[in-house]
Amino acid sequence: SVSRTSPNLAFVPACLPPDPVEVEELQRFVSNSKRLFVMTGAGISTESGIPDYRSEGVGLYARTDRRPIQHAEFVRSASTRQRYWARNFAGWPQFSSHQPNTAHLVLRDWEKLGKLHWLVTQNVDALHTKAGSQRMTELHGCTHRVFCLACGDQILRSELQEHFEALNPTWKAEALGVAPDGDVFLTDEQVRNFQVPDCRKCGGILKPDVTFFGDTVSQEKVNFVHQRLAESDSMLVAGSSMQVYSGYRFALAAREKKLPIAILNIGPTRLDHFASLKLNSRCGELLPLIV
Repeated sequence: SVSRTSPNLAFVPACLPPDPVEVEELQRFVSNSKRLFVMTGAGISTESGIPDYRSEGVGLYARTDRRPIQHAEFVRSASTRQRYWARNFAGWPQFSSHQPNTAHLVLRDWEKLGKLHWLVTQNVDALHTKAGSQRMTELHGCTHRVFCLACGDQILRSELQEHFEALNPTWKAEALGVAPDGDVFLTDEQVRNFQVPDCRKCGGILKPDVTFFGDTVSQEKVNFVHQRLAESDSMLVAGSSMQVYSGYRFALAAREKKLPIAILNIGPTRLDHFASLKLNSRCGELLPLIV
């Protein structure tokens, strides 16, 4: 039931087509799995037109000197929040319109077939949700939700966009390229007059429901994911170099449990030295070949 969509390869590193021998190896790995634990990263969404941070030549770090926002800076500084939300407001129409690619749809189908036991994504783009995945944890949250740091009230990001528009009826800015988390590049001058709403319930600070760099994933969520991993018999990492510890810890736990681990990622990862299988292909090109 996977629909064939043309991939957007602007942010996908160059790689060779899947090797038939490797396809066979991954097929065997998946066939032998009864309760597969899958972890995805930014490399699964690049074919939907969303750039990642670390890919050689095409990732954000390779193309610009931009770095993602830090949690402490967002909480501490009103001007940082103004800059973040102005960029996010300008980028939201494009970012929220991205659609799942073939790889997201394959994983949804594996879940429907009972092959995939649990999916953990490090992405905040909601593409797995749009694809229809349900047995899933968004490890770092999701940009499509916003909450108040003071009272915890949640609203949809699309609703906040309407508040922004009401507060900034004449504000316009030409976006200078999109970043992985949906914001765009703007100058300080463009940001200066942008108005940011407070929480409508208590006047507190509004923040996207995502784990910014320098923040930590809640212990409750970490424990929940460890439980799902304990119920699984193998682990597949798709589109992640696993450089961030919040995800890497689950690969370490899988190794400790002696679970077979397969990696599908263009370029090296932190797991290469202890994985059972490493494949250097596009997720959207190789996953549909697995029956």
